[in-house]
Amino acid sequence: MPSHVLALDQGTTSSRAILFRRDGVPAGTAQQEFEQIYPSAGHVEHDPQAIWDSQLSTAHKVLKSAKVETENVAAIGITNQRETTILWDRETGRPLANAIVWQSRVTAPICERMKLDGLEPTFREKTGLVLDAYFSGTKIRHLLDTIDGARIRAERGDVLFGTVDSYLIWRLTGGRVHRTDVSNASRTLLFNIHTLDWDDELLALMDVPRAMLPEVQASSNIYGETDESLFGRRIPIAGCAGDQQAATFGQACFAAGDAKNTYGTGCFMLLNTGSKPVASENGLLTTIGWQIGNEVTYCLEGSVFIAGAVVQWLRDGLGLIAQSSDVGPLAKQVADTDGVYFVPAFVGLGAPYWDPTARGMIIGLTRGTSQAHIARAAVESMAFQTRDVLEAMQRDAGINLATLKVDGGASANDGLMQFQADLLGVPVRRPVVQETTALGAAYLAGLAVGFWTDHHDVRRNWALDREFTAEAPPDDIAHRYTDWLRAVERSRHWARHE
Repeated sequence: MPSHVLALDQGTTSSRAILFRRDGVPAGTAQQEFEQIYPSAGHVEHDPQAIWDSQLSTAHKVLKSAKVETENVAAIGITNQRETTILWDRETGRPLANAIVWQSRVTAPICERMKLDGLEPTFREKTGLVLDAYFSGTKIRHLLDTIDGARIRAERGDVLFGTVDSYLIWRLTGGRVHRTDVSNASRTLLFNIHTLDWDDELLALMDVPRAMLPEVQASSNIYGETDESLFGRRIPIAGCAGDQQAATFGQACFAAGDAKNTYGTGCFMLLNTGSKPVASENGLLTTIGWQIGNEVTYCLEGSVFIAGAVVQWLRDGLGLIAQSSDVGPLAKQVADTDGVYFVPAFVGLGAPYWDPTARGMIIGLTRGTSQAHIARAAVESMAFQTRDVLEAMQRDAGINLATLKVDGGASANDGLMQFQADLLGVPVRRPVVQETTALGAAYLAGLAVGFWTDHHDVRRNWALDREFTAEAPPDDIAHRYTDWLRAVERSRHWARHE
């Protein structure tokens, strides 16, 4: 019997591969960063070949380091940065251009024109999304508009579109399979989350040919098998979900009202709303969490564009720290931020503001401000943005959150997690296995091939590492949150659309 499931976790700044045992504990991890490309202000790209090379490399590395033969791999699960958009040639597999990353604001003018045309309610009703440059649909349109002959070729089916999961499935299967899952499809502005199909009206409005789109399948399902040349044998690809949905599944948030927050490049809070979508009145997204068999789970989501990426900027942009893990000790050098607030709106603000013209800002600086104050303000910005989302989420869902499960790289920062509990006023629960994004993809794949039996196996594997409870005086927290909101307002409506 195979002893492991391999999860491929393709993220915004790095690709990872993690082998999981039956108890949900990692047996090995490999990670590789790749280049971030910034052609102009607010525009972010990736080289699709770099994505593929780094992901394949980590898969081989983790198998070698863990000394696991491919015969002991029951299945592969894929999770990915969701809205990042790739177009490639069906025959050669070569990308037509760099991938446009989910963070990129290059299509903000397209969104504004469509809003002025009164189209946002149609998209909102059918997709649960707002008309924003964050999502894939306008990125596809932009590429088809700007690459010579691309739209004609796409109409013939000679050019294919995929989010990163589809691109990886295509490459892993040697170009035999062009598929995605419902969670990734639900992030394109082209997929009707009620009918579970690409929507012809939305395709027409966005001017995107159906022939270029992948087939949409359930999240736990055998998509195909890897090409034998890659691993020496064919391995079933049996699970697929966007990173935040996968993390929600990996956190065992199976009941309506369960919620998790992931502190990654961005910050993403998802609340399980059950078998029916809940429309947001407060700037959140209605999205598909996952599909197993014929059962679809929906979620409310708040998407923060810049969370852990602010630490990367302190490292690479300012040279304030040598490595990301240095930010915690630096922030601990001061008891508080001394009135400094950092709004990391480098690519605009996501939920609940949806302001593509907002820009990053550090305010409250004095002659006494040190590097430590700025580092602490940067870390605390993740917690403040999370509260912004939670406030909106509780209004939409009509419930008060009892606890919040957390994961992602920055969740290892005890100071941040304590401040998050203080700011929210609810217990914050961190699991022993914090790689819940990859774990969710592994669970979805393992369930499809019988490696795990059902949800109960997943729930039994979840184990608490530490619970953080509120300790700070509520009046102090209320004052600080009020000042945060003042800072956010000063960052908004800054950039001008060209």
